[in-house]
Amino acid sequence: MSEYIDKERAIRSIVCSAVKSYANGFSTRHLAEVNDENGVINMKIHNVFIAALGPEIQYYSALARSLDSSLGNMLESMAISIAELNYEVSQFVEGILYKEQTDYIAELLEQYKRNLNRRIPKITDYQGISKMIGTAKTKRHESDYYLLDHETGMHYLIELKIGGDLDNKKARSEKEALLEQYCILTNRLGEENVKVLFATAYNRYGEGNPWTQGRVRQFFCQEELCISRDFWNLVCRSDQGYEIVIDEYKKNAHFINEALDEIKEAYLPN
Repeated sequence: MSEYIDKERAIRSIVCSAVKSYANGFSTRHLAEVNDENGVINMKIHNVFIAALGPEIQYYSALARSLDSSLGNMLESMAISIAELNYEVSQFVEGILYKEQTDYIAELLEQYKRNLNRRIPKITDYQGISKMIGTAKTKRHESDYYLLDHETGMHYLIELKIGGDLDNKKARSEKEALLEQYCILTNRLGEENVKVLFATAYNRYGEGNPWTQGRVRQFFCQEELCISRDFWNLVCRSDQGYEIVIDEYKKNAHFINEALDEIKEAYLPN
């Protein structure tokens, strides 16, 4: 019980620290750029089509884009810090990859992509791929999250999209990179010890609702989805991970609101 309490305290401490640091950094950055025409907000307020709607819309339009992007970066960093409490965390995979494997992956992804007779993704599509050996080369891949659970021996390869947006032009290449990383690890570790996951920090369809985004489902099967609650529970290594993270975030969200009030006063003085 005390171990669980200690873990919860550690998670809450990371979330609290991340939110406070983010709020301070966001405010400091934008306040320093008030008179800088190349500042993040100032560079975006010269859209004459937005400007015609009035200064408040102009300001909020520019600020919202900056907030969304930087908040996503904070959540990514926060998730890594939490994961480090429970896993060995790396952000690259390197090792032997066989030409026969990359050829198979390329063909598989083309079958997912085509309009007619499209193949529906399944975990079984790449089971047995570690036995496709032949011409070898060494390859390194940068990874969003590569987590090793020393207690279970399980390796997790995670592609994290904060809100779940999978770019149409990048969807294929991102699944390709994950499968190549999978091959690199399974060539050494065996397939039963490695999982590929597509993760999001929140569910754009509402917590608990099915994830139906077509572009994601075109390349990832249900078993590969790690959406919102499942993602936070995984990185926290706790069935209560999501609740702990969200509760602590809400408790400290006022720091971000205060920072936003400061920025508004500077850019939209009464």
